[in-house]
Amino acid sequence: MSPPLLLASPSSVGSRFLKPVPLALLPPIPLYRRLFRAHRKFLPIKEMRVLGDEYIKKEFRAHRDVDNPVHIVGFLTEWQLYAQKLEGDSWRGESIDKQKIDKMSDEQIAQMYELMKSIREKELGENDPEYQPGNQ
Repeated sequence: MSPPLLLASPSSVGSRFLKPVPLALLPPIPLYRRLFRAHRKFLPIKEMRVLGDEYIKKEFRAHRDVDNPVHIVGFLTEWQLYAQKLEGDSWRGESIDKQKIDKMSDEQIAQMYELMKSIREKELGENDPEYQPGNQ
């Protein structure tokens, strides 16, 4: 009988010296493709996928000529986190962090509001036979 193997376990001793491992960012084109694959695989409703695909295209086009490395890293990081959440199915019913909302421009907040309105109208139209669009 051999002695049991001792495995390393997490401890608080010395953990203050350990820094979190940085996220290895995918380059833009592989990330772009990964997002579309995630939409195809994990978004069950065609309208959700089409809306998401159009948004990805629009955002990547809008950021194509960005030269500031901080903006590029932030952009790629957020899209990669989005892909990971989508693939992990932890995104359903999740709220947006207040910190992220605080960082949004007025235009971005208006876009989020319009998205929320269109989703609610679609849900009402599907679930309430007496609902008339535009009469909220």
